Amino acid sequence: MGTTIKPVAVVTGGKQGLGLGAAKGLADRGFDIAILDLAEAGPETDACLEELRAKGASAGYYQLDISEVDRHEEVVDQIWRDFGRIDCLHNNAGIAARPLTDILDLTPEAFDKAVDINLRGTFFLSQVVANRMIADDTRLSDGIYRSIIFVSSIAAELVSPDRSQYNITKAGLSMLAKVLAYRLGPEGVAVHEVRPGFMKTAMTASAGSPEIEAAIAEGRVPLSRWGTAEDIGTVVGTLASGDLPYMTGQPLWIAGGLNVVKAT
Repeated sequence: MGTTIKPVAVVTGGKQGLGLGAAKGLADRGFDIAILDLAEAGPETDACLEELRAKGASAGYYQLDISEVDRHEEVVDQIWRDFGRIDCLHNNAGIAARPLTDILDLTPEAFDKAVDINLRGTFFLSQVVANRMIADDTRLSDGIYRSIIFVSSIAAELVSPDRSQYNITKAGLSMLAKVLAYRLGPEGVAVHEVRPGFMKTAMTASAGSPEIEAAIAEGRVPLSRWGTAEDIGTVVGTLASGDLPYMTGQPLWIAGGLNVVKAT
């Protein structure tokens, strides 16, 4: 009997929140998991790995600030040595707009920080992983679906003038997903964009929960609830497993219908 190949997913910002939800969804689908995040390895990161191992996954933690572009090759090399392959890159890491600032008052420093993490770091990490996937000759023969997934946001399309740097970087990720989908499709690598809506996480808890609660109560979200990390995990696991095989470069709104516009 042949050895069953387990696919490997890299999840950025995977220590908590939506990233950990995605990692759990991937583990439930049979992936081994490499978590990238800011913190140094310690009890908190160990607890994250134990949650994934309890689901049957092999799991490893790698410290990386994705804005440190010169470290990308080093970290990807280490993951490849440890796991022998990368089949999915889930680009989840990012920062919110804090403090909220009118677009006419936004500083270059705040703008540049958002670009460095949300867009530039994600762009170049995806470039490194995409090149490594293409160089892996087994991709066209082993039957394993390969993908790069971007977490953008409803902010890629819906405007918030006090979060302009977030809008702009997430819109940039949306276009990056399209460009990479076009480039990587012939190479057997699919690219997906996930647009979360109002999500209940530690990061979004500080984003104006009373206003969001009011928006949900007023019917702006047809499904009438917050989204959860488990919702994202289900979507990411589905995409990375290739269960939507004839799709690439398309945004998936995981927003409870928030983007559905009522005529009157």
